[in-house]
Amino acid sequence: MANKSDKHEQKMKNLKSKVDLKIAAATEERGEIIVITGNGKGKSSSAFGTALRSLGHGYKVGIAQFIKGAQSTGEQMFLEKLPDVEYHAMCTGFTWETQDKAKDTEATLELWKEAENMLANPDLHLVVLDEITYVVSFGYLELQKLVDALKARPVEQTVIITGRGAGSTLKEMADTVSEVKEVKHAFQQGLKARKGVEY
Repeated sequence: MANKSDKHEQKMKNLKSKVDLKIAAATEERGEIIVITGNGKGKSSSAFGTALRSLGHGYKVGIAQFIKGAQSTGEQMFLEKLPDVEYHAMCTGFTWETQDKAKDTEATLELWKEAENMLANPDLHLVVLDEITYVVSFGYLELQKLVDALKARPVEQTVIITGRGAGSTLKEMADTVSEVKEVKHAFQQGLKARKGVEY
């Protein structure tokens, strides 16, 4: 039994040494670009979890929610009440519901103005561009406009981009890319979207 304990202790010491070396090597300090993409559930949830983490440290957060704005979500109802959150939503809802490219493009560009202002604001520690990959892939927002704003943002600002189908340009720019993979989803089994879980 003592032998197992000794082995475990040695294993943890070795692990700690490796982790400590990586921590020591990470000397640069600046904001990041984080892309959360893939076809699985949890991309926006991850971004909003990070927003709460940032707020917990007393930082200011900006959120631009593309696509989902027609239906109130729990995160919007909670976060937009907080004094350290700047919250904007597109308000047209899912583009497959509107089926109106001109209207969706206009709504996207209106929200993009707010997002652009947030990306230029040094007071915002974190900016979440939720579901922005959709409006880029549908052609409602030029990718280059997003790229230029990301490059010009304040050095300390972190940006989280969410949505399926993030292209190679955004992935290459990003410091961190996570791909959420769908294994199975309740909706595919006939379960309705649940308040407080899906929205």
